Amino acid sequence: MFDFIPQEYEKLVNIIFLLVTALIAHHALTYRNEEGKKDFVRLFFGCIAAVYFILFLFKNVLELQLPGFGS
Repeated sequence: MFDFIPQEYEKLVNIIFLLVTALIAHHALTYRNEEGKKDFVRLFFGCIAAVYFILFLFKNVLELQLPGFGS
């Protein structure tokens, strides 16, 4: 994914990117305001981050081929 990263650091950068994406998704999906209610926008973007986390994990870290998601 990151073409400018040297080959020996690519796996480390992928894992760091994956951890940051997981933290964003977790925060967005578990956030509640002072009244204890969830915010629709945070849930929406948290779901997007979670899906991106799973796709990035399978495609770039585990190097699995997912049908219907390009080469």
